[in-house]
Amino acid sequence: MKAADTKTEFKKLPVAKPSYRHFTKSYDALSVAEVHDMFQLRSEVFVVEQDCVYQDIDGLDTKAQHLFVYDSLNLVAYARLFDLDIFTPKKAVIGRVVVRETYRGMGLGHYLIRFCFEALKNGDKTPPIKISAQKHLQKFYESHGFVNMGKEYLEDGIPHCEMHRA
Repeated sequence: MKAADTKTEFKKLPVAKPSYRHFTKSYDALSVAEVHDMFQLRSEVFVVEQDCVYQDIDGLDTKAQHLFVYDSLNLVAYARLFDLDIFTPKKAVIGRVVVRETYRGMGLGHYLIRFCFEALKNGDKTPPIKISAQKHLQKFYESHGFVNMGKEYLEDGIPHCEMHRA
């Protein structure tokens, strides 16, 4: 038998999409494990992966709602939310948006942003929102209705732009 005759054809098998559980909590309601997971993921991405030494613990976590997305075991995405008028007059704020590197490219960031909108809703209306977006993610945020306000700047050595969503 020739080598060519033993060729095996592999079929593409369907890949199961992971299921996620998501929730928001105030800082006071977080468990020790959730605080650990939050700081671990933020540090893994913002400090180690992006090679950016900055002071993550900024005193604002106690004023925020914390949005967590877990797979069956691990925190895979996170965002920090400030309700209307808490951080910026007449706007809610979304910050510290992060998706674990191995979960990128699967639509999880879009899921996270949509959940942010839901979490910030007051009744049936989402308030105006401000974000400080890393410049390379501008198109991602534009796909969710954010507009670059033309204020570009360096934050911790990384290009950012101020974006608003009405």
